[in-house]
Amino acid sequence: MTTMTEASVREFKMPDVGEGLTEAEILKWYVQAGDTVTDGQVVCEVETAKAAVELPIPYDGVVRELRFPEGTTVDVGTAIIAVDVAGGAPAAPETPAEAPEASTAPQASAAPEKKPEGRQPVLVGYGVAASSTKRRPRKGPEVPVQQASVAIQTELNGHGPATTSPAATVQPRPLAKPPVRKLAKDLGVDLTTVIPSGPDGIITREDVHAAATPAEAPAPEPVVTQAPVTAPAAPTASYDAARETRVPVKGVRKATAAAMVGSAFTAPHVTEFVTVDVTRTLKLVEELKRSAEYGLQGLRVNPLLLIAKALLVAIKRNPDINASWDETNQEIVLKHYVNLGIAAATPRGLIVPNIKDAHTKTLPQLAESLGELVATAKEGRTSPAAMQGGTVTITNVGVFGVDTGTPILPPGEAAILAVGAIKLQPWVHKGKVKPRQVTTLALSFDHRLVDGELGSKVLADVAAILEQPKKLITWA
Repeated sequence: MTTMTEASVREFKMPDVGEGLTEAEILKWYVQAGDTVTDGQVVCEVETAKAAVELPIPYDGVVRELRFPEGTTVDVGTAIIAVDVAGGAPAAPETPAEAPEASTAPQASAAPEKKPEGRQPVLVGYGVAASSTKRRPRKGPEVPVQQASVAIQTELNGHGPATTSPAATVQPRPLAKPPVRKLAKDLGVDLTTVIPSGPDGIITREDVHAAATPAEAPAPEPVVTQAPVTAPAAPTASYDAARETRVPVKGVRKATAAAMVGSAFTAPHVTEFVTVDVTRTLKLVEELKRSAEYGLQGLRVNPLLLIAKALLVAIKRNPDINASWDETNQEIVLKHYVNLGIAAATPRGLIVPNIKDAHTKTLPQLAESLGELVATAKEGRTSPAAMQGGTVTITNVGVFGVDTGTPILPPGEAAILAVGAIKLQPWVHKGKVKPRQVTTLALSFDHRLVDGELGSKVLADVAAILEQPKKLITWA
């Protein structure tokens, strides 16, 4: 429980910004002690699940104290900032002895308190006052249990025990976490019209997408069980700080490690390779850059664009590669959409955002999406939603001068294509040895889902398109 020295001080607690995560690192504070804050103002930036997320404060007031410095990893539910509420109603004392009295005699505590007009501030995504909270019915005595649960929930949110006076019956505020509220705002969805499907009436991303496009509600993503990661034993002997540096495993590195270990020891990987002459593809890239008739002026046009398009065409010709393994239900989930993941190296580490419904995009639309994805990743502004729901991924290790690799599958995906460096090499072309632009492709796939024949066909199709780009016209 949170103990507050003054009734007007409220504590803002670390929310679950990634839906199910247990901790987050405070990257930056935008306010200091003594600053005035307003409802909805961003007070800090935190990182979790490979993404940086800005947190808004849910009430007006003056910052009393920042509980943790920048760079600190904080558990979800821990108070990170204390705010002296400006002009708001004082919160009731939060002592165990007085909590039952508030629930048994709400009229006495509510009578002298002056309620502010408008909605009552809440911690976004964690609960609201008694007048706007809807919960599933529970067994036992109805009235005392409901009042006790409301008091506990509001106290966990740093609001103090809630009262239930008739004046407090205002329009209920929908329950949603900060990333979900931002998604709804971006899509123009009114959360009050959304039917929640999450626990305790919480609105999820799927609910927002369903409200935005009711005819094409996204299919639920399969649950991928990750193998438990055994933490290494703490060293018993001291180490020489001049000769060794120990870096805490957290943030992006921690999330990447868990995902890679889970994938490597869950999905049986197979990797196939092919070396291909991409000279014609590079010539086409230069032509697309120069000519305005293709509608690509000002967009990011490079070999990766045509490689992505080639992979999308190969998936269209071999749709069974676009699937996932549902271990819980013992089912293969065939997906009729392609969320194309692009592995990106960022200052915070490797992330894999994806282009939603990439199979429906034209070449200019795909170029625009690739440009936005890369720019957002380099700025460290990739959202958690952008990294969820991928179906197939491309990793371009060639930018580092590497010939190719054996990439590990992102969890829940059946295939990942690695693209090596494009180099000028001697190549037999039309019966003669000539210098040609050559690269090596590697396709890793989940052998539970993909047989050698299917994987080989996909890789061969990609190679054929890159060698003869005109196949994009005939095969697409």
